[in-house]
Amino acid sequence: MPDVERSVLDEAWGRIPHTRETSDDPGSFTQKRIERVITLLVGPACLVLGVQAFVAAFGPSDESPGWHLPLVIGVFVPLVAMVIACAVNRFARVFSGLFAVLFMVALGLWPIATMGGEQAPSPTENPWIFYLINVATVATVVAFPLPLQVAWTVAAPLLFGVVRLLQAGGRPEFLLPVALDVSFALLLGSVLVTLTWMYRSIAANVDETRARAVASYAQAAATAATERERVAVAALMHDSVLGALLAAERAATPRERTLAVSMAREALTRLANAEKDALEGSDEPMDAVALADDIETSARDFGVELAVTRRVQEGTPRVPGRVARALVLAAMQAVANAVQHAEARALTVEVSGSAEPGGVTIRVRDAGRGFDVNAIPADRLGIRGSIIARVTAVGGRSTVDSSPAGTTVTLEWESGDRW
Repeated sequence: MPDVERSVLDEAWGRIPHTRETSDDPGSFTQKRIERVITLLVGPACLVLGVQAFVAAFGPSDESPGWHLPLVIGVFVPLVAMVIACAVNRFARVFSGLFAVLFMVALGLWPIATMGGEQAPSPTENPWIFYLINVATVATVVAFPLPLQVAWTVAAPLLFGVVRLLQAGGRPEFLLPVALDVSFALLLGSVLVTLTWMYRSIAANVDETRARAVASYAQAAATAATERERVAVAALMHDSVLGALLAAERAATPRERTLAVSMAREALTRLANAEKDALEGSDEPMDAVALADDIETSARDFGVELAVTRRVQEGTPRVPGRVARALVLAAMQAVANAVQHAEARALTVEVSGSAEPGGVTIRVRDAGRGFDVNAIPADRLGIRGSIIARVTAVGGRSTVDSSPAGTTVTLEWESGDRW
């Protein structure tokens, strides 16, 4: 994965709340757990086979005097160390690899160790070292990469077959038992290696898919945040600049010209502070009547005298401050559009408040010639950015109905548990 994608993935992963189960690298989450499961299974399995071989080692021995004890110590001490390391999940690969190598050394020394032994080998009884062939195969699953696992799985049984025939002097009665033992060890070792390879491959695919999903989420979140920021800044500048232009156009007195200058200065100040996170105004909840008062005040600042109609029921919920600001700014954008495009003909604003289901509605009407809402260009933010996107961002709804008889902009917000 390229460095850029990894940096995006790491950033997204760092924003996800972590528990003990999710604290690993997102790129190896499942693989690490599969590896831990493998080591936990290898330990008990090797212990069972090791006990079987250990018991057989204290029965009748095929080795010559002086060879038995060194071989037992050289094989079983690394085996015990491997079982303990797998159980505690510390140095499991080191001790597993050590046992696999020492077992092959002991198996290679077997013909020499059994040369001149006091007891002749029996074709129906396997020596104790035979029970550890697949233990060595399992050890390579923990310690070595796949090519070496396959090599050990094939080499260990074949080497046992060779040394067993050498020990027996190539007698014909040993051929069939040895062939069966070698075949059994090859089949069992192949199954073990195949199963671990399959689980590791599945884990790697799961981690890769998971990493792609997190990276996709991070990219989508970044894109959405960028788009929201663009719409917010564009809508803010659209409101400020349009307000200043309207005030300048309607300025007929020194006071109105001073107001136009101050509004232009405010637009420039907002542009300079566009990257700041500070909220505008108080975030205290306000009632629907105060919302209507704010619309009237903002309209007068535009040079438009409005008498907002109030239809507020008792029990109407109070509106959160950030929602109220969004509704007022969206309503003022609708008023500005009516002034600019309909010359404020029959311009009315109505604020309604209902106790059930609980919310406020603002309607801005004019008697202009109307327009086709669906034909608005994508780069025109007066309606899309300053009205629709702004109200949607605070959990509200907005609709624009326009016909040759006039235009009605409806802004709605309903209270809920999230507020």
